[in-house]
Amino acid sequence: MSGSRPAYRKRLLQARRHPLQTVLSLVILALIAWIVWSTAAWLVVGADWSVVTENLPLFAVGSYPEHERWRPLLWLFLLCLMTATTLLQPLISRPWRIHGLALSWAWLAMLPIGLLLLAGGAGLPMVSSRDWGGLTLTVLLTGFSGLLALPLGILLALGRRSNLTLPRHLCRLYIDGLRAVPLIAVLFFGQLLLPLFLPVEIEINRVLRAVVAFALFAAAYVAEDVRGGLQAIPGTQREAAAALGLGPWQIQRLVILPQALRVAVPALTNQAIGLLQNTSLMAILGLVELLGISRSLLANPAYIGRHLETYIWLAGLYWLVCTAMALMARQLERQGKSSATEAIPS
Repeated sequence: MSGSRPAYRKRLLQARRHPLQTVLSLVILALIAWIVWSTAAWLVVGADWSVVTENLPLFAVGSYPEHERWRPLLWLFLLCLMTATTLLQPLISRPWRIHGLALSWAWLAMLPIGLLLLAGGAGLPMVSSRDWGGLTLTVLLTGFSGLLALPLGILLALGRRSNLTLPRHLCRLYIDGLRAVPLIAVLFFGQLLLPLFLPVEIEINRVLRAVVAFALFAAAYVAEDVRGGLQAIPGTQREAAAALGLGPWQIQRLVILPQALRVAVPALTNQAIGLLQNTSLMAILGLVELLGISRSLLANPAYIGRHLETYIWLAGLYWLVCTAMALMARQLERQGKSSATEAIPS
């Protein structure tokens, strides 16, 4: 405290010598306070949130049959439960914590469980993908696209660093080509042009076409993130593993890839968040995810002029989901740094 007093007095003297700077600072602070107060007053008093409160089921599940809405709502509840369980792991005493591998398998199981609940089967009535929508469809597109893009991106990254000429050039051509094309063009080709090249009797589900298009596009960016992680691993790691008698594939699987993926976690998190946000482009092509639901509601004469409330709610919802994803990725990165390196079998 004694060391900070001279610096505080020095700042006070500087403020006295420059009264214009003090006045300008006070004006900026007053302007910020007025903006915050006006925004809060509008959010609480002036805004009409009926467009949100009256349509919460639509934002959650879209036009899913009303008597079957418990299925997507159950899946969203399970996802929220898994998110809370994952984020609370550091606060739980060690004997009661869930093992990281078990938690990872539980997260992977959420995708087939969600698909089973939404599509039907195993005693549940079948529901067409045309009726899927809202937050459920957004999360489903993000989850399955990321699940396909990650292994494909890893293979592309390994192929680009391969010593074989043909695989290396093919992977480089794919990565550079997809990164040079806008996502909306890939989605447009997958949704509208691809069916024109298929026989009439073959019809691919629209949701499946969207998942494949997102996965193929995201894999190119994932490959570059993984390649950056691979380049961060020093060559001595490979030499030491080879000295222990490990083969090329064992070196990649047991030594190089685990460390490279740990290094690439922040970049991969950015890709996952970007993938979630990019699902809003599907509203242009007819799938009624979150943005599509909002656009359809704003076309209703009962909610004309409620654009600001709708898009503020939409932004808050996206922020909540993206923040949860970022926190879980940060926790995963922390665990990776704190965990000891696993022993390599001889």
